[in-house]
Amino acid sequence: MAAPSMGGVSLPRGNGQTVRLPRGASLTDLAERINAEPAALVTALFHLGEMITATQSVNDETLQLLGAEIGWVIQVVSPEDEDRELLETFDLTFGDEEGDEDDWSSRPPVVTVMGHVDHGKTKLLDALRHTNVVSREAGGITQHIGAYQIVTELEHNERPITFIDTPGHESFTAMRARGAKVTDIVVLVVAADDGVMPQTVEALNHAQAAEVPIVVAVNKIDKEGANPAKIRQQLTEYGLVAEEYGGDTMFVDVSAINRQGLDDLLTAILLTADASLDLRANTEQDPQGVVIEGKLDKGRGPVATVLVQRGTLRQGDSIVAGDAYGRVRSLLDEHGNKLKEALPARPVQVVGLTSVPRAGDTFLVVEEDRVARQIADRRQARIRNAQNASMRKRISLEDLDAALKETRQLNLIIKGDNSGTVEALEEALMKIEVDDDISLRVIHRGVGGITKSDIDLALADDVIVLGFNVRAEGQATELANREGVDVRYYTVIYQAIDEIEAALKGMLKPEYEEVQLGTAEVREVFRVPKIGNVAGSLVRSGTIVRNSKARLVRDGAVVADNLTVESLRRFKDDATEVREGYECGIGLGSFNDIKIDDVIQTFEMREIPRT
Repeated sequence: MAAPSMGGVSLPRGNGQTVRLPRGASLTDLAERINAEPAALVTALFHLGEMITATQSVNDETLQLLGAEIGWVIQVVSPEDEDRELLETFDLTFGDEEGDEDDWSSRPPVVTVMGHVDHGKTKLLDALRHTNVVSREAGGITQHIGAYQIVTELEHNERPITFIDTPGHESFTAMRARGAKVTDIVVLVVAADDGVMPQTVEALNHAQAAEVPIVVAVNKIDKEGANPAKIRQQLTEYGLVAEEYGGDTMFVDVSAINRQGLDDLLTAILLTADASLDLRANTEQDPQGVVIEGKLDKGRGPVATVLVQRGTLRQGDSIVAGDAYGRVRSLLDEHGNKLKEALPARPVQVVGLTSVPRAGDTFLVVEEDRVARQIADRRQARIRNAQNASMRKRISLEDLDAALKETRQLNLIIKGDNSGTVEALEEALMKIEVDDDISLRVIHRGVGGITKSDIDLALADDVIVLGFNVRAEGQATELANREGVDVRYYTVIYQAIDEIEAALKGMLKPEYEEVQLGTAEVREVFRVPKIGNVAGSLVRSGTIVRNSKARLVRDGAVVADNLTVESLRRFKDDATEVREGYECGIGLGSFNDIKIDDVIQTFEMREIPRT
């Protein structure tokens, strides 16, 4: 039943009915679901103070505002539900399947190493793997997620353990959250000489939200000032009580540098896994899992590090990972060795995808390349719509005048060596808050070196190009130098954040504050030919400075503002300034309405430094 809406627009009333829409849906999409004219929805939103075209991506808040006005409950589908519904259209599902009991077998535990920056997470993994990853990370700070599998021995049986290393810097919250979701056990690394820090607590919260067991590795016990007992005491405040204190959390004292306590840590992980978890997976169902990291390799092309969660991934499988797809050309372990297959809980590098998937994307194997391409194309369109909706700045009718004025926007292109750090850098930059008049827009992001097409795009829209662990190549460098494109290179994330924040502050219009210089009381008024009236004055406070701004105050009221001290004399001599307690003659240019007992206030406008 059609009922009149705002401004005489006729719209079908929902009477509380629910309509489901994907993120970034347009008004045309909503019109199709509720059998309305898109133009009527445009008009309805206009009367609500929002100006949006029929085909524009609309954010969740605006859709729900419109729905409430016309009687419909707008339910924006979550990314997970969208993906589930998309897969159902192809008769596919993502998740555990029971299958035959014979198809299930035990699998290694997946362990995510978390903790505050510089508490020794990667050094600990180095020690466990006999490698040196830290030396390859800029500033010794992990910028990526790494996934490795090592083999240890428990009760004379060889047992593999999969480790995932997550960055500790505050910008990598999303990576830590993903790490907690794909893991079986979290190893929380805390430095014995430093204690519980902000990212320690955040990592702990992620682990507890994912409801996974926690093993605490108290690292750096070899350092002077180390106090492992203090760490145990601090963590009791967050619900982690050591076994020796009557709790159920295993604490292990370790030193990554001296390789002390490493066997005890591995044993604690396996004992926790055996006691708390039933680690089995179906090895015969279609392979599924999650993308841990993605990068663009010069020789191999797009390479995705994936964690197989169920099924067995083999060379030649048709795979779709996020909005990337392809046929598995080869499988590589963390050392670059070729594998024939990857069983559950095995991290493996997949070569053969059409593009670099994003960290956190799910992957699954389908029967045909055609199906993989269709799923990837639909996911790509969905992601693009969601990004467009989130990037569009809402303009209300009240803000229209300001919106039509010159807007100041810093446009960026972000290129990085892998998808996780590009995502983390973009999220960190978009959180920078400077001023409502300044906006930051990422017009393109990607994995791999900075190419000529990136520079061409930068030329078209006055863009700064950020390269994170990547460089401009060949023609791109020449073009950037010739055209003066600002290309900046970074290897540590906080340097990029600091510089872009400084650039945004530099775009702000300067703000000024009035600083009073001095006041003078008029004692006598002299008439000087060709000059006009001059105030014979006594400086009461501060300093009167020639050419400074001035105002005249009479009986507490401002008589004249925006004057200038055009002449200043001490007796017959010109002066640049006269201090408190001295007499002087003050000329205010063509302004002659000066009387005895008036007060002349002088001031200057100083720029307020941005903080």
